[in-house]
Amino acid sequence: MTSPAAADLLAWYDRHRRALPWRALPGERADPYRVWASEIMLQQTTVTAVRPYYERFMARFPTVAALAAAPSEEVMQAWAGLGYYSRARNLHACAMAVMADHRGRFPDTEDGLRALPGIGAYTAGAVAAIAFDRPAAAVDGNVERVMTRLFAIEDLLPGARPLVRERVMEMMPPDRPGDFAQALMDLGATLCTPRNPACGLCPWREPCVARSEGTQESFPRKAAKKAGATRYGAAFVLSRQDGALLLRTRPPKGLLGGMAEVPTSEWRADYELDGAAQDAPVVTRWRELAPPVRHVFTHFPLELTVFTARAPAGMAAPPGMRFTPAAGLGTEPLSSVMLKVLELAGAYSSSKTR
Repeated sequence: MTSPAAADLLAWYDRHRRALPWRALPGERADPYRVWASEIMLQQTTVTAVRPYYERFMARFPTVAALAAAPSEEVMQAWAGLGYYSRARNLHACAMAVMADHRGRFPDTEDGLRALPGIGAYTAGAVAAIAFDRPAAAVDGNVERVMTRLFAIEDLLPGARPLVRERVMEMMPPDRPGDFAQALMDLGATLCTPRNPACGLCPWREPCVARSEGTQESFPRKAAKKAGATRYGAAFVLSRQDGALLLRTRPPKGLLGGMAEVPTSEWRADYELDGAAQDAPVVTRWRELAPPVRHVFTHFPLELTVFTARAPAGMAAPPGMRFTPAAGLGTEPLSSVMLKVLELAGAYSSSKTR
């Protein structure tokens, strides 16, 4: 069996590289800001889902200076719908650090990038390699899948990551580290897919150990995840006669930090719906809707029972809350689960442009 060669992968990449809005064209220098922003957005999300958000985000914040200068509420609103909202807070903090500590220029080394807020090992490696052509390993899920199949790495992930990184660095071509990093990502995304990989088209089909043994789809090997217990709660959609909706902002830290929401109860595994009226923001006649809204977070599923009520046009918002006109909902940083709640209540349509 032949050994895998970086040259074979790069030859394939030169013919089949994906055209992505954050990717520099052949012969062009990559923009560190665009590379960094895309890598943060792509964490836990697909290219298809990210592309329209990225394009709108870049139109709104075309430079790291523009992002750093923006109010946090505006950044959260632009991010709304992408999920994992701590990424947006870290993105904003990182942009401010680049402006304050680095005169608006991203550090060009892995260590320098790792020192910035919200940048971990993967993002530092990706930006260092792609934007600055540093010999750095950017090991995401696609790369893990490619390398564990190529070398039939039996160790369970995430424990196998150091070995995967070692294999990547051993193959890293000194003259094209950025293209090599992107080629590995493209190979995993387009050919070496989780199911039904297109091995016949792969530039590494001959040296791939898993392909030769017919075990491709058994890699990568992963430790079993423990499913979190379902949490329950109540969500209260209060609309005034003038169409305004009662909202509040979640605390800046924690799950969905800094995002807008309708008032809700606590989310607990032992939440009792019979006591929901005690959690309502105002005393009025609430109407229960069915079915409940279901949403899955990384660590637990959530089930929210939605209640609706009407309020007089001149009613003032309770302390810590606000009434937002229906026309202004598009400017609120509403998470996906809140959009589901509002849609069930008839207060928002997913067909509207955010």
